[in-house]
Amino acid sequence: MSQRKFLIVVDMQNDFIDGSLGTKEAQAIVPAVAARIRECREASWAVIATLDTHEENYLDTREGRFLPVRHCIRNTEGWRIREEIREALGDSAVLVEKPTFGSVRLPAILREMNGGEDPAAIELIGLCTDICVVSNALLLKAAFPETDFSVRRDCCAGVTPDKHEAALETMRSCQVSVL
Repeated sequence: MSQRKFLIVVDMQNDFIDGSLGTKEAQAIVPAVAARIRECREASWAVIATLDTHEENYLDTREGRFLPVRHCIRNTEGWRIREEIREALGDSAVLVEKPTFGSVRLPAILREMNGGEDPAAIELIGLCTDICVVSNALLLKAAFPETDFSVRRDCCAGVTPDKHEAALETMRSCQVSVL
């Protein structure tokens, strides 16, 4: 099997776009993210979308004590992937729920989807650049040190514009190309 390219679409969920933790920057990237998903699907990339997934007891968790804003509670409207993004993902995208910033399951999922081989390339897009995008990028970079990595700045948004830029710089420092 030839090595595949993977697009990881991070947490493009309603609560991060215009819900309890939404921002105008997150709202602004929706069309670009949907377009990039379509481009990658047309080029036969494998597409994986992550879902930040919390339970009703979120505020009692460690994360909930540090970020006391209910968000992405399983099966709520805020937890769902934004409609435009879901349409772009189509039926072939793999959905991965994650209870925290980064998914420690992603490396095994990518390797399994790629016939046991390391991916040829991984690109990350989505929300939030300074929390979940950077966490997943660094976890995946550690698992696949010889894989080409990139993140698209126009398809990501941070909690603030300054934090977005700081996260991009952190990823650059860790040999992730910022496109």
